[in-house]
Amino acid sequence: MMDTHFSPLPERFLRTPEAGRLLGVSGRTLEKHRTYGTGPTYRKIGGRVVYAVADLQDWAERGRRASTSDVTAERLAPARPPSRMPGAQR
Repeated sequence: MMDTHFSPLPERFLRTPEAGRLLGVSGRTLEKHRTYGTGPTYRKIGGRVVYAVADLQDWAERGRRASTSDVTAERLAPARPPSRMPGAQR
């Protein structure tokens, strides 16, 4: 009798440059997203930043659109500081 139970593959992690290549953005852009809290979920393991491939795919999927007028999709924020509220004093 053959065992048909397969254990799932271990989660795969990428460092910032490889994660950037997967998404088609620079590693620096991902660093900015981390700073501003606008990017994909990441982890710190032994002082190193890593991204789970599944988290990168989920983040990219949130920006999926069917057309330029698609209002149902979430807007992925650019890698820059959030803008101030109108009327806020500097």
